[in-house]
Amino acid sequence: MPAIPSLGGLRGRGNGRAKSVPAERPIPVPLSAYVVDCAVYVDGKRLPGRWTHAEAIKEVRKRRDGFVWIGLHEPDAEQIQGVAETFGLHELAVEDALEAHQRPKLERYDDTLFMVLKTVRYVEHESPTTANEIVETGELMAFLGRDFVITVRHGNHSGLARLRREMDEEPERLSLGPAAVLHAIADHVVDHYLDVTESIEQDIDEMETQVFAPRSQVSAEQIYFMKREVLELRRAVMPLKTPLQRLAEGYSRLIPDEVRSYFRDVDDHLTTVSERVVSFDELLTTLVDATLAKITLQQNTDMRKITAWAAIIAVPTALAGIYGMNFDYMPELHWQFGYPLVVTIILGICLLLYRIFRKNQWL
Repeated sequence: MPAIPSLGGLRGRGNGRAKSVPAERPIPVPLSAYVVDCAVYVDGKRLPGRWTHAEAIKEVRKRRDGFVWIGLHEPDAEQIQGVAETFGLHELAVEDALEAHQRPKLERYDDTLFMVLKTVRYVEHESPTTANEIVETGELMAFLGRDFVITVRHGNHSGLARLRREMDEEPERLSLGPAAVLHAIADHVVDHYLDVTESIEQDIDEMETQVFAPRSQVSAEQIYFMKREVLELRRAVMPLKTPLQRLAEGYSRLIPDEVRSYFRDVDDHLTTVSERVVSFDELLTTLVDATLAKITLQQNTDMRKITAWAAIIAVPTALAGIYGMNFDYMPELHWQFGYPLVVTIILGICLLLYRIFRKNQWL
């Protein structure tokens, strides 16, 4: 039976060579897919209409008044490049905004500030001793310029839609400019820190109660897991101290004097959170030590019980072993009451040892 020619061979018979099929190019995702919101604010009030980032900044600079607030959610390099070129963002800051897992920091690039904040969320669970995750982290980056503020968000729990609605209802705050938005974001993040620390404090109190309860089932591994979650929170909170202090002390002319005092208030709240996190870490370390000491004490108690019962069992074992030897001349071997006497002696000695061990709390 003749071989059936392939489809490629049939296509190539026209001119003696097969035609190559060009690979399909991926359709680029428009920037609007990453833009959560883009708004223009003049005199603290949001202008109506929908704006692109280019139209928004053009309108502001034509008016020479107001600012633009753009919110982005996990954009890729190609999509954020257009925003970076329009607003003149530094390439190093843009690179940091694309890469997650940044430490909280504040950097100045010419006439632009770049700030990184770690967001946290408390994961609901039935018990801290059975949870797989307690603290979920994300990231929030902010570019601050003279007439714009751009936020880049990583994670699904750090949305700013509610904050934007609250700010829209307070035009007097927005009239202070982009710095007011940066303060609102920092205050929003730190307030979440307070909420998370309160929830974690309840979990630690519950775990502490279980650790010191009799016959508790809390293991050192469970406490160490909680300690790791607190460490995750600590990595988000502690590095933010220096950026907030810089903003409160006049690190940049982009932060007017009216807003600096607000940053000092946020710094005070962060200090409260930091003190709580440090106390959590110390308390969990104490609970780990207490759990290990409790395990050691329990093992010593078990060993004493085992030793006491072994001593009691050794009495009948020894006497039975002696009278189990096949000798003719042994004490009371052929006496009628020899067996009851030996059993009585065994029971008497065992009872005496039992009372001694119970008195010394070995049993």
